[in-house]
Amino acid sequence: MSALVVVQDLVKTFGAGLTETPVLRGLNLTLQTGEVSALLGPSGSGKSTLLTILGTLMQPTSGAHQMLGCDLVRASDSARTAFRNQHIGFVFQFHNLLPDFTALENVIFPAAIRAGRETAVAQARGKDLLARMGLQDRIHFPTAHLSGGQKQRVAVARALMNRPELVLADEPTGNLDRASAGQVMELIAQINQDEGTTFLISTHDEKIAALCARQLVVVDGQVQG
Repeated sequence: MSALVVVQDLVKTFGAGLTETPVLRGLNLTLQTGEVSALLGPSGSGKSTLLTILGTLMQPTSGAHQMLGCDLVRASDSARTAFRNQHIGFVFQFHNLLPDFTALENVIFPAAIRAGRETAVAQARGKDLLARMGLQDRIHFPTAHLSGGQKQRVAVARALMNRPELVLADEPTGNLDRASAGQVMELIAQINQDEGTTFLISTHDEKIAALCARQLVVVDGQVQG
């Protein structure tokens, strides 16, 4: 495997002066292409901050962040936005679906943003992803009518729509029962095997972490493991 993401001496500090709060303290991390890793650590340890920086939604205070050989610290805002849309997918604990849109419309939304319209190719990709998620009979259902587990599977499909190299998942099973959580993890494993997608999954659930090939623990603003 080759390195997909390389982070060196990453520092993130919030506030200034008396309110200055360091969160990431010289963090180093390398993610290999095609690996599935769990990101562990107590609340407030910096897991979400790290995911937000890796997703190019936030800039570090200092340090290096490269993905696919691109320097994402020095890149312009517009370049980071384009890079994010093309190469990174997101799955959140609260799935952030558009409730009045159908499952298919939610899934193809990232591709529609990129192309400026819905395309036949995007619809075919979206239908295929939903079928792989076991939702072929829910393609045209408004997501407001889906169960929690079904909504999260739609969110996983949406994250994969643009064939990203990296998917960042922040507590993706946190609101699911054990059976639904296991189903989501099985789908992640399947996509990883079929498409070689790299996954970094933040979780407090040790059983979910055990399903990942690698466990990374954030302690005092640094990664161990």
